[in-house]
Amino acid sequence: MASIQVVTDSACDLLPSTAEEHGVRIVPLTIRFGAEEFVDREELSTKEFWDRVVTGPDMPETAAPSPGAFQEAFVGAADAGHDGVLCVTISSRLSATYQAARTAAASVADRIDVRVVDTLSVTLGQGLLVLAAVDLARGGAGLDEAAAAVADLSSRTHVYGVVDSLDYLKRGGRIGGAAHLMGSLLSIKPVIEVRDGVVEVESKQRTRSRALQYLAGKALDAGPVAWLGVANGVAPDIEDVLGIVRRASPVHELVVGELGPVVGAHAGPGSVGVCFVTAPG
Repeated sequence: MASIQVVTDSACDLLPSTAEEHGVRIVPLTIRFGAEEFVDREELSTKEFWDRVVTGPDMPETAAPSPGAFQEAFVGAADAGHDGVLCVTISSRLSATYQAARTAAASVADRIDVRVVDTLSVTLGQGLLVLAAVDLARGGAGLDEAAAAVADLSSRTHVYGVVDSLDYLKRGGRIGGAAHLMGSLLSIKPVIEVRDGVVEVESKQRTRSRALQYLAGKALDAGPVAWLGVANGVAPDIEDVLGIVRRASPVHELVVGELGPVVGAHAGPGSVGVCFVTAPG
């Protein structure tokens, strides 16, 4: 049976322990604070990132991995004896990461077969698809079969989030100015959605409590859920969300992750994400 290595990038927000348990290789993005540059989660932990966001003067910026970073991961899989690589990336509409992985895949074609899947998602929406890829590979799916299945699952993947303010999304250029202005004027708590690979305002709630209940309700109202995850961006009320979403009873175990620098740089502290993949109807 062919051996497939699953590779992803650090925008997936899977905990290092979760990635290690499932044998996933994570290629890190880069975080910049002013003139300082760090490799995500290798040179800057998630806690250190959030401490800098809250107390520091500089807005963080993110940069995609180089093709060389992916090439190293792909060649490493070949050296380890794998027959192929399934690389599952952040939305190509949010980052150049997908293109970097494609470039790297072409450069190692004489060493190992690589398929790159654009999830059109981010944070644990992407992370859940990574775990699905692992299940497919371990279940004996071939490389093309697994890649096609993950691409199909991406159409049933939903990512919703509550942010304390639209300021970070606005300053990072991830959301339009009109939505930012409306949020500021009404002092609302926006619910955002990753829709067709980009970030949109899904609704506006009057209080954070109502916004979190609405957010968690998305998973409960979705029908049967195969995979479910909650991403915590140093939110003081994360347990409230977890208490609600656990009632969704996903097929697979609930995944809890830390909202990392790649998404956190644009969402800001206090953000919460609820991500799920619906079961086939």
